Amino acid sequence: MPTMTGSFLFSALVGLGTLIAFVGLWRTIKSLDPVEARAQEYGLGSEIAARGGAPVSQRTLRYRLNRLLSGLGLGPRLAAALTQADFPLTAAEFVVVIGGAFALGFLIGTWRVGSMFGLVLGAIMGCVPVVYLRMMRGRRQRAFSAQLPDVLTMLVGALRSGYGVTQALQMLVDQSPPPASKEFARVVRGVGLGLTIQQALSDMVGRVGTDELELVVTAINVQYETGGNLAETLDIIGETIRDRIRIEREIIVLTAQQTLSGYILAALPVALALIIFVINPRFFAPFLEPGWPRMLPIAAVVMQVAGFVIMRRILDIEV
Repeated sequence: MPTMTGSFLFSALVGLGTLIAFVGLWRTIKSLDPVEARAQEYGLGSEIAARGGAPVSQRTLRYRLNRLLSGLGLGPRLAAALTQADFPLTAAEFVVVIGGAFALGFLIGTWRVGSMFGLVLGAIMGCVPVVYLRMMRGRRQRAFSAQLPDVLTMLVGALRSGYGVTQALQMLVDQSPPPASKEFARVVRGVGLGLTIQQALSDMVGRVGTDELELVVTAINVQYETGGNLAETLDIIGETIRDRIRIEREIIVLTAQQTLSGYILAALPVALALIIFVINPRFFAPFLEPGWPRMLPIAAVVMQVAGFVIMRRILDIEV
């Protein structure tokens, strides 16, 4: 009993220290210049920083934090994913959320079972924000791609009616539903703040992250440099994107049964383990004892995840 109490106190201190560290990091990030953060939404953050718009200490602090995340390979990719999901968090703040979820899972698992189970539960809860972010990003990208053919139709109509590109984009802001209206509004604001139309559209490609939008923006930029009938080009691209979306939906319908089977096969062992644990909490005790039996649940989890990933790769058909 004293050993279990000491182990719990040690785990609680470790979890509390992790929470304090991440909260301190979050409070530090909050001290960054809000003007520069606001300008980055319009694609002007780097220009303001280069002109000395933020204090030296704040620029140095931001540089150190970004360098830390970039050194771990998380900073740029995580920031891009948050932007594409339209999450109102920075990369470092999202890391704080992941660390808090891990610490919470670690404390609960250690309190109920033991430190080994706490690590497993902490890892699972730490992955929940990442999975949610991927879901939100995919949902937003699919919504934008589904709107893009209708957006191009309105854009082509506006161009053929004599509107300029900026005026046509403003019309899309007024008549399109989100997320398209929100992204094109950022483009119009960026142009109003001094960006070129090519740069503003390229920044939108980075914020959305879809191949369809990249194709459209590339066509617009090429027409700006070489000239030609932009309305006719966008009309052809709109038909191509519409056909591509139709094929993707047909693939989703044809692979729906296999996708559902993959989710069921992945969730069935976990659900069965939870049911057995509720009925007989001591059933899994031999697997948590020191020695080689601990490798069995770890190997089972690794094989389960690998099988699910392989099934998802097989069903991931690119058009």
